[in-house]
Amino acid sequence: MRVPGKALSLALGAGTLLISGALQAETRIVTSIKPVELIVNALTTDDMQATSLVPPGSSPHNYTMKPSQRRALENADVIFWVGPDMETFLNRLLAGQEFSGRTVALMDAEHEPGEQPHDEHADDHHGHAPEEEEHHNEGDGHGHDHGDGEDPHIWLDPELAIQMAETIRDALSELDGVDAAALNDNFEQFKVSVRETDANIRDRLAPAHEISLFAYHNAFTRFAEHYDLKLEGVLTLNPELSPGARHIAEVQGKLRNANHPCLLTEPQFNRQWWRSITENLDVTFSTWDPLATDIETTPDGYNNFQQSIADAVLKCLPEDTEH
Repeated sequence: MRVPGKALSLALGAGTLLISGALQAETRIVTSIKPVELIVNALTTDDMQATSLVPPGSSPHNYTMKPSQRRALENADVIFWVGPDMETFLNRLLAGQEFSGRTVALMDAEHEPGEQPHDEHADDHHGHAPEEEEHHNEGDGHGHDHGDGEDPHIWLDPELAIQMAETIRDALSELDGVDAAALNDNFEQFKVSVRETDANIRDRLAPAHEISLFAYHNAFTRFAEHYDLKLEGVLTLNPELSPGARHIAEVQGKLRNANHPCLLTEPQFNRQWWRSITENLDVTFSTWDPLATDIETTPDGYNNFQQSIADAVLKCLPEDTEH
């Protein structure tokens, strides 16, 4: 039946208002890095949109934002980041009054990793003896020297990821017009799925417990400690600085004496640099990505990310290694 012109006009007008209202109601979320976006995406409802700032292949330790990303921050309803010890490029900006009311640091005093019961081995960091830290330059302005404080790569520990999700749920629930019940349901589902994935990964990694693992920098530490893996050395504790000769010699000595040493490299950093350190040594290689670059952003993305790290470790097994 043909709709009279006036009625059609009224219908179109009402439709426009509905569409406009829906657009205005969309909650805009900005996350600093992809792993945080994966956790956020597991919780959000259909009327929420989340994006991350640091693009594939870049490092959050020294990233330079584009003007469009600054505008995204200005338009965001809420901003999630790990905190000043991680995304150092955001420190000055997010400390300003403009963003203070809508910025949530996921590594804060309430959720200090060192205070968690499951982190009972915090004082038993593999390969982090004080003598290995002499290569840090006092002039480091990046604030990413983990030798003297908590490791900010908290998303790599699944229990800490659940705590991050809880903080995210609480912050999103305080926004106007959101479905708090749906957010809580999504959080509960996330918690269950993460723990199921955690148990699966623990079983998968059982054959890797005796392998001597080495990492480019200590982003891998939390994952290794959670799954009782042997992380025997770290090439550099600060990825912005080259390690000193003494530290390199110590790491090379550990590599020579290790049981089937495997170096876990990262795609964000220069491959030739660690190749030169391991030259003429019997070392195998596997690549893992702490920033989840190739992981699809879906509600199950965080679990797929954790599985991808386990895959990288299993490639270090003697029967499946790359020299």
